[in-house]
Amino acid sequence: MSARRILVVDNEAKMRRILELSLKNMGHEVEQAGDGVEALAAIDASPFDLVLTDLRMPRKDGIGLLRDLRERGEVVPVIVLTAYGTIETAVEAMKLGAVDYIIRPFEMETVELAVTRALAMSAIQRENRFLRDEISKGWGEFIGVSDKMRELYRLVQQVAPARSNIFIAGETGTGKELVARALHRASGRSGLFVPINCAAIPEALLESELFGHAKGAFTGAMRDRTGKCELSSGGTIFLDEITEMPLALQAKLLHVVQDGTIERLGTNVTTPVDLRVVAATNRDPQQAVVDGLLRQDLYFRLNVVRIDVPLLCERKADIPLLAEHFLHKYSLELGRKVPRLSAESLERMAAYAWPGNVRELENLMERAVVLCRGDEVTLEHFPAEVAQVGCAATHSRPPLPETFESLSMKEHVETLERRLIEAALSRNNNKAAAARLLEISERALWYKIKRYRL
Repeated sequence: MSARRILVVDNEAKMRRILELSLKNMGHEVEQAGDGVEALAAIDASPFDLVLTDLRMPRKDGIGLLRDLRERGEVVPVIVLTAYGTIETAVEAMKLGAVDYIIRPFEMETVELAVTRALAMSAIQRENRFLRDEISKGWGEFIGVSDKMRELYRLVQQVAPARSNIFIAGETGTGKELVARALHRASGRSGLFVPINCAAIPEALLESELFGHAKGAFTGAMRDRTGKCELSSGGTIFLDEITEMPLALQAKLLHVVQDGTIERLGTNVTTPVDLRVVAATNRDPQQAVVDGLLRQDLYFRLNVVRIDVPLLCERKADIPLLAEHFLHKYSLELGRKVPRLSAESLERMAAYAWPGNVRELENLMERAVVLCRGDEVTLEHFPAEVAQVGCAATHSRPPLPETFESLSMKEHVETLERRLIEAALSRNNNKAAAARLLEISERALWYKIKRYRL
């Protein structure tokens, strides 16, 4: 366990010293306080991960300290150590939030075990508070309790406070921007979160959008403009679909990331910027480097930490939670009673592949709310590709021909095409990779998946 800050509160200096030495031997940082008043002052000065307190002390005793911590909303765990233990005081201490109660005389091994247990529980509570806070502050519809999502939450919590650049990879509709926003909010950086979609802005305007321009820098530049890199200084710039950025512009971005300065178009004046770049793509970034869509040197600069956002089909345990969330969202918007999901509809949703990920699920729940006139969402409110998934008719394969003469050319080509797509998808769960293997565009693969109801 990593070192934690622990506050020892006891009116006996000798006992404080014994506890301090033992806890320091465990690798923790320790401060002392002589009573509850000194303890509150120490907690006001800097946070602690754990408090060990005696019960009987002058000015403010242990029960008073617990009561004040509770009233102030402090979430630090407290272990009570006392020679004056009774059932009544133990019950009162636990009601006020104490996590353990140890009666003197005690063995130090008992205290050390209690400290280890309390710190482990505190770590779990911090993680849970982080998840709740992020959802309430705008993780928004990025909801889940699956193992994949818990890994994602932990990674975001771990890397957010660092200034390091982050690369987010994930298919369309998985929620890459939500992850980027969560990283910014948890970072503690005081500047703005500035998103920019590199695929949505014409190449001729993207450079000005990123770096700004001076009045008269080009035709139509009627006034000075501050670029997104400068706007995000001290905060986070989110470059979505960075593989769509022209290579020449990627070179200029690399210079900005390396040197921490920008030049607006039409000027020779350099402006320092404090950038934290979070980049994202729905492609495999390493393959994008191979394909010449992403500069390798820029990728190395941005890929300090990589976060892979899971597909919805990889976290199917989250589907009921997400579905209920979206049902409530759109029922509230339309002023309707929230319908429940039928057991059959949940089964079909669990069996569906979700090529559009969370975005597709949201659209499905919006459709269900619009179409549902009763208290229950059933298969009749779903489109055919979801309602019929798992049915025999959906998954039946055309039989292989005994001879080529027994099938028309069109039927034979369709049979082979479907088999090839199934093989590519089974080999690559990522549809972008499957499309590259088949040497077709992602849009074409998307169309064929829907056509063959794969």
